[in-house]
Amino acid sequence: MPLPPVTDADSQAGGFALWTAVIMAGQRPEGDPMAAYCNVRYKALIPIAGRSMLERVTRALLGSVHVGRIIIMAQAPDALKAGLDADLADNERIGFAQSNDGLAASIHKIAGSAIAPWPVLVTTADNALLTEEMIDYFLQAHSGQDVAVGVVERRTMLAAYPAARRTWLKFRGGAYSGANLFALHNEAARPALALWSTVEKDRKKGWKIFAQFGPWLLLRALSRTIGFQDAMAKAGQRLTLHAAPVVLPFPESAIDVDKPADLELVTRILEQREGLSG
Repeated sequence: MPLPPVTDADSQAGGFALWTAVIMAGQRPEGDPMAAYCNVRYKALIPIAGRSMLERVTRALLGSVHVGRIIIMAQAPDALKAGLDADLADNERIGFAQSNDGLAASIHKIAGSAIAPWPVLVTTADNALLTEEMIDYFLQAHSGQDVAVGVVERRTMLAAYPAARRTWLKFRGGAYSGANLFALHNEAARPALALWSTVEKDRKKGWKIFAQFGPWLLLRALSRTIGFQDAMAKAGQRLTLHAAPVVLPFPESAIDVDKPADLELVTRILEQREGLSG
């Protein structure tokens, strides 16, 4: 469905550029196991504590002073729009776009366009614990890097949720799990999107990602003789861009909904957060 271009008023506030937030809300053509588990057609519309995951992420983004337009990308955007409350479906700040097969290819298609001008913030519809505070912290901590990735350190996570099971990227000085927050600042980020599309299926296997940057960096990552900040900086140099992690202090920002145990944990957290338990 065609989207109107962003105007200067949409993309500027208080003298600084607002971010275009892209919510990746697609799923595999054959369906998603979590959608089937929850008896809904689309994973993004799984209800948790009375609201769909997509609604929760969208409202969090709407509440951030750093976000201008929001684009929801999915294979079936009309169906997702129909699944939202009217105040979101008809909100002039929210657009819907058709996604391609791959997440990175879909972002590459619209990033930097009149529909989704730079800078671009990417997150996912299953990031159901996302809050305005997390978004604002991430974007305020971004200091102009072409690419920045939100992560949570393992000690932060386990101090709050010792039984939580995540995928950890291990480096000298710490281990990190992704927070499904990606800052793409400008055109220089495009090589990262191209690389992302080639390693997307291996996103849970950090060593395969770092193997793309040559044996020396891979060896240092595997032997944990390099810190995460330095590893990302060196990887960025290979792509002729500036890349860095942003370490978040919120353990919940690294908990998305990929399996039933995640859904149970996220439901418990949201019920406690919103005073719905007991």
